Amino acid sequence: MTAEGCIRVGQEAPDFTATAVVDQEFKTVKLSDYRGQHTVLFFYPLDFTFVCPTEIIAFSDRYEEFKALDTEVLGVSVDSEFSHLAWIQTDRKEGGIGDIAYPLVSDIRKEISTAYNVLDPEAGVALRGLFIIDKEGAIQHATINNLSFGRSVDETLRTLKAIQYVQSHPDEVCPAGWEEGDKTMVPDPVKSKVYFSAV
Repeated sequence: MTAEGCIRVGQEAPDFTATAVVDQEFKTVKLSDYRGQHTVLFFYPLDFTFVCPTEIIAFSDRYEEFKALDTEVLGVSVDSEFSHLAWIQTDRKEGGIGDIAYPLVSDIRKEISTAYNVLDPEAGVALRGLFIIDKEGAIQHATINNLSFGRSVDETLRTLKAIQYVQSHPDEVCPAGWEEGDKTMVPDPVKSKVYFSAV
């Protein structure tokens, strides 16, 4: 991963058009089609592996919480759409993932994972990158885990809610560990003391 290939929060998310499995059908998805809502775009290494199904199922089981926040979820790996479909059609007790509530995108040419700078060139698979993209198509959050440990849906939802809060309240910021309903602060040397005096 070179410095030239790095993408940063605040910049426009690289667009892509790819084949995905949606409700056990092959469909073409385009990231820019989700403009106007938030998008959680997450990469995982491979179908039919170990940590990956725990993440994919966890995001699917909580999908309605994302939809309630006007947010789409997209999972991406370097597998083909045929592998995605076979994995979905395999029972969870047999190592499959069963029906999934959101699209699984095929990045078999590795162009999407390269654009998002999460491709591990030695392993030939994507690291566990996760990006939260806002309604305007700008990246507001990015994390990358190594291959051997998964991500937290709770933390993704918490971060998403914080992003949505500050975007709808541009004169406020969210402190560390902020949860929905918690106090925020005004980013001002004097006004911020109201927050600090109450903690």
